[in-house]
Amino acid sequence: MQDVYTIEMLNITKRFPGIVANDNITLRLKKGEIHALLGENGAGKSTLMSVLFGLYQAEEGIIKKDGKEVKITNPNIANDLGIGMVHQHFKLVQCFSVLDNIILGVETTKNGILQKAEARRKVMELSEKYGLKVDPDALVEDITVGMQQRTEILKMLYRDNDILIFDEPTAVLTPSEIDELMQIMKNLAKEGKSILFISHKLNEIMEVADRCSVLRRGKYIGTVDIKDTTKEELSRMMVGRDVQLVVSKGEAKPGETVLSVRDMSVASKLHHNNAVKNVSFDVRRGEIVCIAGIDGNGQTELVYGLSGLEPIVGGSINLCGKDISKASIRSRSTSGMSHIPEDRQKHGLILDYSLAYNLVLQRYFEPKFRNALGFLKEKEINAYANELIDQYDVRSGQGTATIVRSMSGGNQQKAIIAREMDKEHDLLIAVQPTRGLDVGAIEYIHRQLIAQRDAGKAILLVSLELEEVLSVSDRILVMYEGEIVGELDPAKTNREELGLYMSGARREAVKV
Repeated sequence: MQDVYTIEMLNITKRFPGIVANDNITLRLKKGEIHALLGENGAGKSTLMSVLFGLYQAEEGIIKKDGKEVKITNPNIANDLGIGMVHQHFKLVQCFSVLDNIILGVETTKNGILQKAEARRKVMELSEKYGLKVDPDALVEDITVGMQQRTEILKMLYRDNDILIFDEPTAVLTPSEIDELMQIMKNLAKEGKSILFISHKLNEIMEVADRCSVLRRGKYIGTVDIKDTTKEELSRMMVGRDVQLVVSKGEAKPGETVLSVRDMSVASKLHHNNAVKNVSFDVRRGEIVCIAGIDGNGQTELVYGLSGLEPIVGGSINLCGKDISKASIRSRSTSGMSHIPEDRQKHGLILDYSLAYNLVLQRYFEPKFRNALGFLKEKEINAYANELIDQYDVRSGQGTATIVRSMSGGNQQKAIIAREMDKEHDLLIAVQPTRGLDVGAIEYIHRQLIAQRDAGKAILLVSLELEEVLSVSDRILVMYEGEIVGELDPAKTNREELGLYMSGARREAVKV
């Protein structure tokens, strides 16, 4: 019997200035299947899905829904056809509530008056049914990135879409939330919904997908049945070479203390209690200390306090023996701190600047890049940017002139990592540095972190990825409800013990 396809994207080609993002790609989605889309950063996955959702129009090729050709010229038509999309970078109105964001565009009104009671009931039912617990009245600007992800998924379910596109849906979720989402996706598929699932995480694809299509540099490489393949084979298809999936590193040789935090507290924007409560710890040269924990337990505020994005309300921070508790962000940066932020678009980049300017954001005022009259040395900036682009394999359509907003999420992340690692520093604060990166890029970044450690840098890693926490770090500090509740040796612990500390079921006094 011939397979029935709910969606067929046939010979799709999409071009941007300087780049062919999708080069004659054909993708077929069966009804009720979970179909993974795998590829390196900048391979064209999000672009292809944006064509299906009506955000972009392909120059060549056609789309069929249930065997009939359709023209999807905007997202409203996609929604009318039952196609919904959770974007990698969320499309939420920050000053609106969760409920208002979910119903935005499909509001129920009576005599011109918004009818929220019925919408609230439906949202809470969906939230309960799929384990996507949210506070409908919370403002989006005040909730965690994980909660924003849930809001996006509920927005799609609220519209009763039957073709669901998830673009890197687990990039910002905790391990337990990822497990829940995997189950949600399986349940949705059982209900007859068809899912297109963009991911770099091979474990997730192997667990949840029925089939997987692989793209490389805008071209279609092939489609495989998950039951007939391996992670190694998928990674080889994706990057065109064998990838080392296990981190290899020597033993740490810690030296003098670089970062010393004593009794630090940071206020919460969500409630009256402090988000970080009297936290003390040290990070030494030549070691990677990882802050682990379930999202929303004060890790974000801890980093904000250390980097100067938020003022601390108690305690002290010393960097290389200098008190920086009240120092400006630039002063911390020039005193030896590099920071790869959690939210790359909010705190890491100026999206409408060129790639070259973003790569010198922390250093444009140095004599190397600015003359005595204050004018920027464009030639030197571009030469330096080109060095970093080559070294870190940052892919962009127009090189140094590329506007950062137009780059893929993974390449935006690589740009930040290149800038922060290359800058002169004693301490590197890396918050989810491999979020949204493909296996080849993750392998490279892990090697860079370990090389930095071995070169005598102090590294504070904040990660929600348990595999990363256990394989990259030399010491693990677990945060729960704003406090450090445990210090663990990654060589002597496991996922289960780590999970007990992360959930608050186990705790110990941590000696500094």
